Amino acid sequence: MNEDESKAVAEILHELSTTSHVQVRSSTELAAQVSQAAEDEDEKRTEDGRGPLRRRTDYRAVRTAPRSLTLTPWQVIHAIGLGAASARQGAGRGLAEHWGSLRYSQALEANRGRYLQLSSEGRDLLRFYKATQSGEIGTGFASLLAENVVRFRYPDHSVSVIPADIALKAGWTLRSTGTGTRPEPLQRRPHFFVEAWQPGQPSKVLLVSSKGTHSSVHQVHKQLSTASAHVESVHIGPYGTVPYMLIGTEIPKKESLALHILEGPGTTVLRPSEEVSEADLDLTLAQENRTADVVRQTARRKTTVPGFQVLPESFAWFSIVLARTEAATLTAFTGGGKPTAQYLTKEQGRRHFQHDVHANTARLRDTEHRIHDIDFVGTDHIYRLNGSRIEAFSGLRKSLYTHLHHGRVNEYRSEVHALRGQWPDHSTSEQWNAVSIRPDGTVMAIRLQDG
Repeated sequence: MNEDESKAVAEILHELSTTSHVQVRSSTELAAQVSQAAEDEDEKRTEDGRGPLRRRTDYRAVRTAPRSLTLTPWQVIHAIGLGAASARQGAGRGLAEHWGSLRYSQALEANRGRYLQLSSEGRDLLRFYKATQSGEIGTGFASLLAENVVRFRYPDHSVSVIPADIALKAGWTLRSTGTGTRPEPLQRRPHFFVEAWQPGQPSKVLLVSSKGTHSSVHQVHKQLSTASAHVESVHIGPYGTVPYMLIGTEIPKKESLALHILEGPGTTVLRPSEEVSEADLDLTLAQENRTADVVRQTARRKTTVPGFQVLPESFAWFSIVLARTEAATLTAFTGGGKPTAQYLTKEQGRRHFQHDVHANTARLRDTEHRIHDIDFVGTDHIYRLNGSRIEAFSGLRKSLYTHLHHGRVNEYRSEVHALRGQWPDHSTSEQWNAVSIRPDGTVMAIRLQDG
């Protein structure tokens, strides 16, 4: 490796830790444009015999949305990696997929006004990869924006962003069985549950559907109209009452990125009915086989439509599902294996984490680093970036990991809630070129190795 190559990689890592901005757009005009896109799509569907989609149509501008998000590219990569850590979609499974977020190490950079945009590396993509890039980058930004809005709204709460598919699998079979195709509402699902919680108190929950596109803002409107059908498939409490967010990430080829957001109003609190005891988050969940039906009550009659519904008598169960799915995500981020398997049901993918084996990662949870005077435990990944040897580390605060390792979700939540507002926000450290520490206690750090 020559000096110029080392310098170029050092500049890439510096860019990862540089604070930048992403503009956020939400307006009544945006809501109207999304409604028009939905009408256009349903008209085409009616013409070809499929009929209109079931949608939530009560969306509006988000009054508490920030004008912009201030973050580093490394924070976005952290969010993408955390979201992928408990996935089991690829051959590598879990942790190996999480390291796939590093493909975006050279994809984002700030322009002269310090607004994020695609770098030349990010723009130089084969068409085949663009859908994957826009989806994964869109998911990362959507989770960060939704978390920001909910934290502002409930400043005395902790906020968790939980993969919806994995949570839903604790109660329903999402994959097709037999020869028939599943109804469309079962194929379209939100991407996240966002939970605002306090230890020992009923949580507030909302849905998030996220999209991303390299195309024009007109495509954003079409994608958000489709997202309105995704959130319609899940109902918590009575039909059509759970609040939600629709978030679209516009990724232009040359201009800066923009986040477009709308929301459905309301507050859904997971307060158990009087006949049900409070949720014990340490309780191991058994796989349930719930019927994928939603009860829709109109003025004239009660009907049943395909979808996923959690009624008040199941709120305690669903609170446990959310907390333990988050625990699985956090332990998967640190290394997966048996500590993750204990939090998942069969349908959620428990068997994929029962053995400490992951592609491309030989050492799991054997690495400890002290970053900003906090001890973290996790897994490191050594790879080459433009010929230079790079070390990336993902982990969880050691005391928090100890709770989750031993199945103590209640204690994890009590401690991490008490630590709110105490996490350092430095984007670098003495030993690491880029650092991201989240309020959930996770860390992701990267550095150029000598030699």
